[in-house]
Amino acid sequence: MGVFASTDDPVSTGHEQVVFCQDKQSGLKAIIGIYSTALGPALGGTRFYPYASEADALADVLDLSRGMAYKNALANLDLGGGKAVIWGDPEKIKSEALLRAYGRFVESLNGRYYTACDVGTYVADMDVIARETRYATGRSVEHGGAGDSSILTAWGVFQGMRAAAEHVWGSPTLSGRRVGVSGLGKVGKYLTAHLLDDGAEVVATDVNPRAREWARTTHPQVTLVDDTEALVASDIDVYAPCALGGALNDDTVPVLRAKVVTGAANNQLAHPGIEKVLADRGILYTPDYVVNAGGVIQVADEIEGFNFDRAKLRATRIFDTTRQILRLADDEGVPPAVAADRLAERRMAEVGRLRAIHLR
Repeated sequence: MGVFASTDDPVSTGHEQVVFCQDKQSGLKAIIGIYSTALGPALGGTRFYPYASEADALADVLDLSRGMAYKNALANLDLGGGKAVIWGDPEKIKSEALLRAYGRFVESLNGRYYTACDVGTYVADMDVIARETRYATGRSVEHGGAGDSSILTAWGVFQGMRAAAEHVWGSPTLSGRRVGVSGLGKVGKYLTAHLLDDGAEVVATDVNPRAREWARTTHPQVTLVDDTEALVASDIDVYAPCALGGALNDDTVPVLRAKVVTGAANNQLAHPGIEKVLADRGILYTPDYVVNAGGVIQVADEIEGFNFDRAKLRATRIFDTTRQILRLADDEGVPPAVAADRLAERRMAEVGRLRAIHLR
């Protein structure tokens, strides 16, 4: 029998709801965090990860669900922010029964939370989860979904980078610029192709030998370096972190030679205050949750019945949102990350209050 517990402690977390889910027979232990439904149902992926403790899992879901609220608000979606984590090693405990049990818990929230893929979960998993809930997105094309969300993630990052280039160099193009891409996974591959098509020179690295071999054979004009440390110290105009979080830290920022940082990785700022160090060094940072929103735009479009052209048009508007944030940052004399937070909070407050308007 599944166990479903809920807590509501807005004083300490700011969340609307946090639920703990357990199904002992399948081994499922999950936490779903709903930060805000001011703009609509909460949307955010499910992370399947072997956390060291339940406290670590809870801390992650609280942080990630809050971030999704801001991302969805700035993506101009009528969706709030949520996230879920399944605690355990997906290589050892993931099963049809576990995923379907998790789907039952999602369904029990009656549409307050829509789930999608994240670390440790994939399109095939969403297809299984969707057998138990109407509120799963990021499904396969065969099951009416959008398929690979990295396509529009990369497209959105490219649009954000174009806006940053316009802000710094006066023209919305990377033509003639040297861009360093750290991480040639699904998003990094697509981003590299967009950059080359735009006339940029690309320098790249990846810890995976297969990814480096892909670059050599598919795009031989790409210059490969040994590691991220070498990439950051290279003579580049733009740095694009597309792998792990925490890429902008006390080691990388002091030696970074780029004038712009725009990448797909989540949580790029290693700790509060790094955004000010970047600004003090004259480096323009476009907030990751703004420019990498193409993926969530893609999976959100499934809710309406997926249409790729419509979703791509929405992801293209990341250019306009990034431009607006950079101008706001200049006008208010704050880093772009602060300006982005303010813009998201303003939309959640202004649009969210309209839900109180109704006739009795």
